[in-house]
Amino acid sequence: MSDLSTLFSIIGMTSMVVMLILLGLLSKRMGKVTKTPSYYIGFYVGSAFVFIGVVVRIATFADKVSNTASSDNCISLVLLYNGAPALGITIGVIAAWRYWSWLLAERN
Repeated sequence: MSDLSTLFSIIGMTSMVVMLILLGLLSKRMGKVTKTPSYYIGFYVGSAFVFIGVVVRIATFADKVSNTASSDNCISLVLLYNGAPALGITIGVIAAWRYWSWLLAERN
C-alpha cells in the first residue's frame, strides 16, 4: 500500500470516528425526548473501536516511514488493524438500527 493511500485510510477512519460520535450525540438527544433506553452508548463504544484502528494505522505508518517495520505479521496486529474498526462499525450499525428503525417503518 502506498503512503498516500495509507494517509487517506487514516483520514477516512478518523471521519468514521467523528460520524459515530455525532450520531451518538444526536441519538442521546432523541432518546431523552422519546424516553428510550440508552442504546446510544453503542455509538461511543463503536467509535472507540474505530479509534483503536486509527491509532494502529498511524503506528504502522510511522514504523514504515522510519524504516523500523518488522516483517512478522502478528495476528493481534491484523485484528487491531482491520478487526477493531469492523467491530466498531458493526456496533454502530446495531445502535443505529435500534434508534432509527422507525424511519423505515411503514405508516398507514
